[in-house]
Amino acid sequence: MSAYRGRIAPTPTGLLHAGHAATFRTAHARAAGGHLILRVEDLDPQRCREEFTEACIEDLRWLGITWDEGPLRQSARREIFLDAWRRLRGGGFIYPSPQSRRDVELAAQAPHEEEPIFPAEWRQPAEAAMEWTAPAGTNWRFRVPDGEALVFFDGRCGRVERVAGRDFGDFVIWRRDDVPAYELAVVADDIAMRITEVVRGEDLLTSTARQLLLHRALGAAPPAFFHCPLIRDAQGRRLSKRDAALGIRALREAGVPPENITKHQERTAPPARS
Repeated sequence: MSAYRGRIAPTPTGLLHAGHAATFRTAHARAAGGHLILRVEDLDPQRCREEFTEACIEDLRWLGITWDEGPLRQSARREIFLDAWRRLRGGGFIYPSPQSRRDVELAAQAPHEEEPIFPAEWRQPAEAAMEWTAPAGTNWRFRVPDGEALVFFDGRCGRVERVAGRDFGDFVIWRRDDVPAYELAVVADDIAMRITEVVRGEDLLTSTARQLLLHRALGAAPPAFFHCPLIRDAQGRRLSKRDAALGIRALREAGVPPENITKHQERTAPPARS
């Protein structure tokens, strides 16, 4: 267990809710006896705010969640992400892609459960990337190996499989506004921090398949994964930072003790369907 390295990685775009509390508590428990890092994923300058970072740290401490290192801010780690971008470009894994998310949605041939698939005919050759010395000014996409089954074994969900080109398509790793996208940033940081297990919500199972491709392209072994069940509201919807009344801060003000945060939320959830 001394070699265990985990992380809790809040994004300061709003206040934490009970779902975050459950996931971070799981990460804290699994890291017991190992090393836990607090990483603030504050890359988006339009949505991330310092007041939310401070509130997040305060709420984590109130919940009794401790860490051994950090908080480390992704906004201060840009060179790590640029290095990963250069390596992916040099390896022919990525290409400049002027198309927006809306363009992809309009071009989708059929509805898709999780995301519209990027049209293969819009791909650019690897040589197109060589003309760029910096990523700013366009979106950059990772070229997925169509038809390849990405299989991993999750600590909670067991065997998980996603097929590239069917369950997800070419995905953005760098945004046109010169901000590293989530997939690239978390993989580059997990590699740099030597993370051995990632604990997060089960809504990111498909994201894990994308990240396996990035780990492989960057020549790094992936960590283990543990995807937690999502906590939902009384209508069965997954919690959102927009639901202020369901946030940790609101529950604190209502007098709910920290050990009862997730229990309080579970009492409002709908009964399981048979």
